[in-house]
Amino acid sequence: MKLPAAMGLQLFFISFTLMALLQQSTSYNNEVSLKLNDDVLGLIVFKSDLHDPFSNLISWNEDDVNPCSWNYIKCDDSTNSKVIGVSLDNLGLSGKLNRGLEKLENLQSLSLAHNNFTGNISPQLSHIASLQKLDLSNNKFSGRILVEFNLSSFKFLDFSGNSLTGEIPDALFQNCLSLNYISVSDNLLEGSIPYSLQKCVSLANLNFSNNHLSGSVDFANGIWMLKKLRTIDLSNNLFSGFIPNGVYVLHILKEVHLQGNQFSGSLPGDFGLCPHLTHLDFSNNLFTGGVPTLLQRLKSVTFFSLSNNKLTGGFPKWISNMYSLKYLDFSSNAFSGNIPASLGDLQSLSYLSLSDNQLSGSIPKSLFELGLTEVYLSRNQLTGSIPPGSNRMFDSILALDLSQNKLTGVIPVEIGLSSHLQYLNISWNELHSTLALKRGYFPDLSMLDLRNNAIYGSIPEELCQSKDLAILQLDGNSMTGSIPEEIGNCSSLYMLSLSNNSLQGSIPKTLSELKKLTVLNLELNELTGEIPQELGGLDNLVAVNVSYNRLTGRLPTGGIFTNLGRSSLQGNLGICSPLLKGPCKMNVSKPLVLDPSSYNNQMGGAGNSRPRFSESAQSRQHRFFSVSAIIAISAALLIILGVVVITLLNVSMRRRLAFVDTALESMCSSSQASDISSAGKLVLFDSKSSEDWDHNAETLLNKASEIGRGVFGTVYKASIGGQGRSVAIKKLVTSNILQNPEDFDREVRILGKMKHPNLMTVKGYYWTPRLLLLIADYAPNGSLHSKLHERSPSSPCLSWSNRFKIALGTAKGLAHLHEAFHQPLIHYNVKPSNILLDENYNAKLSDFGLARLLTKLDKHVISSRFQSALGYVAPELACQSIRINEKSDIYGFGVMILELVTGRRPVEYGEDDVVVLSDHVRVLLEQGNMLDCVDPSMTEYPEEEVLPVLKLGLVCTSQIPSSRPSMSDVVQILQVIKTPIPRHMEAF
Repeated sequence: MKLPAAMGLQLFFISFTLMALLQQSTSYNNEVSLKLNDDVLGLIVFKSDLHDPFSNLISWNEDDVNPCSWNYIKCDDSTNSKVIGVSLDNLGLSGKLNRGLEKLENLQSLSLAHNNFTGNISPQLSHIASLQKLDLSNNKFSGRILVEFNLSSFKFLDFSGNSLTGEIPDALFQNCLSLNYISVSDNLLEGSIPYSLQKCVSLANLNFSNNHLSGSVDFANGIWMLKKLRTIDLSNNLFSGFIPNGVYVLHILKEVHLQGNQFSGSLPGDFGLCPHLTHLDFSNNLFTGGVPTLLQRLKSVTFFSLSNNKLTGGFPKWISNMYSLKYLDFSSNAFSGNIPASLGDLQSLSYLSLSDNQLSGSIPKSLFELGLTEVYLSRNQLTGSIPPGSNRMFDSILALDLSQNKLTGVIPVEIGLSSHLQYLNISWNELHSTLALKRGYFPDLSMLDLRNNAIYGSIPEELCQSKDLAILQLDGNSMTGSIPEEIGNCSSLYMLSLSNNSLQGSIPKTLSELKKLTVLNLELNELTGEIPQELGGLDNLVAVNVSYNRLTGRLPTGGIFTNLGRSSLQGNLGICSPLLKGPCKMNVSKPLVLDPSSYNNQMGGAGNSRPRFSESAQSRQHRFFSVSAIIAISAALLIILGVVVITLLNVSMRRRLAFVDTALESMCSSSQASDISSAGKLVLFDSKSSEDWDHNAETLLNKASEIGRGVFGTVYKASIGGQGRSVAIKKLVTSNILQNPEDFDREVRILGKMKHPNLMTVKGYYWTPRLLLLIADYAPNGSLHSKLHERSPSSPCLSWSNRFKIALGTAKGLAHLHEAFHQPLIHYNVKPSNILLDENYNAKLSDFGLARLLTKLDKHVISSRFQSALGYVAPELACQSIRINEKSDIYGFGVMILELVTGRRPVEYGEDDVVVLSDHVRVLLEQGNMLDCVDPSMTEYPEEEVLPVLKLGLVCTSQIPSSRPSMSDVVQILQVIKTPIPRHMEAF
């Protein structure tokens, strides 16, 4: 059937229209699907570069239509199809950020905090137009904050807890009108605060703490202009200068953290005009003058600290007007006058520290009626008696320190009602009292120090009701009676010091139950009997003193007792020790009978009673000696072979190093004219820079005298500046060092910010393309190596006090490197030549952090050169697959202190053998002859210190890295060894 033409045309248009609509619908669906797939694709790409050890992202499936059902993903509530939030906090993820996240066009919040991400922070993340919150805190990101970072849409930005370096770029805050929160704390940032920060007019929270930022802060035209600020944290940097008035315009300011800087001048009083302040911390600065009276208007402040400044004047009596105070710390200043009784009006106060001032008068009774948890009033000039306290205080007090004052009277019996007290120190006062307390003896007490008072009576049996008691010090009192058997119940005790009393009776065997005991001081008493043999099983003991008692008999055969020195034993009635003169009194029931024949037999003498060996026995003996001889000969051959190999390696290494040094000398001498003729740059961190240092550089190179060589280059002594100040200059081996001047400047400035009394801090540098010099203070006493091994016969040897000071100082410097930064800074090369000595023989650890100056290509090369320090290298470094950590430094430190005590090199070569110092000392320890290894040039030394230090050296050189203590533990052990114990020797 044939349709009319008009109807056919109509059907054609209908079909065309339907096809068009269908095509349009398909195009729309494809577009929606494409958008959904972009989110899936971006997240899958992002996941592809991650390590997910706990499979937290297992629900992220690339076959899903959209990711809205995935864990840790948030989508728009209106469409439930667009990703607006990704939160992956604390999942143990690691890896680097790729560009997958840039596909999330609607992303508003990205949080990756508390993971292990590495690499640089890409500025491309900030180009996601919808992104408002970015939290990358507490990861391992490094590098600079790039200027391309755009904050135009950001309200929240957190880069804290990483390893970011360089300066904060001024361009970062050029477009930050919406920014409400920023934190870059706990990084390695340096430089000053950008001037453009004032453009962030919406900023409420500012945190730049714990970096290396420096210079004066523009408060007046910068921070004070941000009128919406609620929190300011600039703590623990290197900021300096005055703080001007003007903060009163910040009406809603709540917290101010300025501690740990170098701010100086007077405290600004107009902080008192910020009515909403709750937290105010000016501690650890250089502020002077008094406390402004305007601060009494701060009715909402709960935390107020001015500690460790140079403030003077009377203690403010108006402090009670700040009635919301919970935490008050004015310690380590020079405040004088009385403690006002009005402090008792601070009903919310729980923490009070006024230590290290010049306060006088009595302690107000009203103060001890508060619900205080911690009270520190030590090192003042307080007089009178200790207030009895109240039930409210007894229910709350955790720590009470009234030491080093002039307090008199008795210890209040009510103090025994303190059921939660953990720390009690009332030592070095003039108290005349017993230890009879009410009801209990501190069930939670961990430290009790009552030294140097006039406490009398016996030691209470109930004192060890606290299973947590770790330190008990009762020295320098008038205590009588015996040491109670119940002392063995103090299972946590590691320091027991009862010296200089009038204690009688025997030393209880129950002391052997104190397995954690480290220090035992019982000298200057009237103790009798033998030292219990069971004490020889206390493996943790490092210091024991029982001198000047009435002890007799044998010493315990184990532990530290086999190596006790004369000073720890003298002044007794009859202790049996070859170190002591006088009679040896043994408590035995029958007289000892020595068989002369047996003695002769043992000495190889001939006699009728000498037993005769059978032929079979003789043959067995011959076979035994034959095997022994074979073993000895084999061992000798192996040692000789080892010596030959090591000698050849040393010769080869010396030739290589000599070739390198010769080449460097040739290069420097041939190019010296061109180096000096080109413009050099001298940068002194504590002075102005000199861009053109041509003449001075030439003079310096001509007049400098070489004083040492190391892995990184040659060290010279030279004079610099108009006053001719002596400095040490290290000429770096330029082939391995960063050549970009900006990179070199950045890394050296970071080294310059690493300051500690026991670190030789870099003071500046001189740079040309071919000549790199580092400038540091000159150490007038040279290196420890020169004092131990290059001393002329006419110069005096190091005294024990200086040796101990060097060991402790080096330990403190290493502990700072290991623990003061976000990631441990490993020295790699701890040895005496890198320990320099100032005019007072204080240790200054040098060459730390120089690995930062190496190019990445050469870092694996230098590790082999470090290992050329024979004897100081930890054994695990022989395995290339093991990651180097701070335990390798601790091994080198252990070798160093063994070298310090013995005066011997770590490895010494004889004609027939090789002596490894740590093995040599360990053998002498096992034989009980440890004092035989002490440096013979030291004629006087305290054995009770030398022996524990030697044992500490052996612990640090353990073959198992995990068995070595941390450097902070080493510092504590050394301080315990050096604990001053009062000795009134004139009584004897």
